[in-house]
Amino acid sequence: MLRYHDFVPQMTKPAAFLSPAEYESLDKALVEANQWIKENDLKVLNVETVVLPNIWSRYEEGSRDPSLGTSGESPSHWHQFIRVWYEVGKLAD
Repeated sequence: MLRYHDFVPQMTKPAAFLSPAEYESLDKALVEANQWIKENDLKVLNVETVVLPNIWSRYEEGSRDPSLGTSGESPSHWHQFIRVWYEVGKLAD
């Protein structure tokens, strides 16, 4: 069975008046992905960097949201994260 797991850098400081939000680094997400793969002894099929808009917006549901909005009239913030595709039910040969 094909599955995926996302490693999304977390917000460390929310946006405030005249200062943007701050986030963990993509490198931290990569370290977490490598640790998770090793701990779970998975058959990894693919690892990709995904870039999506507004995953931290209060109107969105994060990296698994099927519809993320953007508009030319309002600011849009793009975020990148790591997605690991793996197979369960069959062990790697």
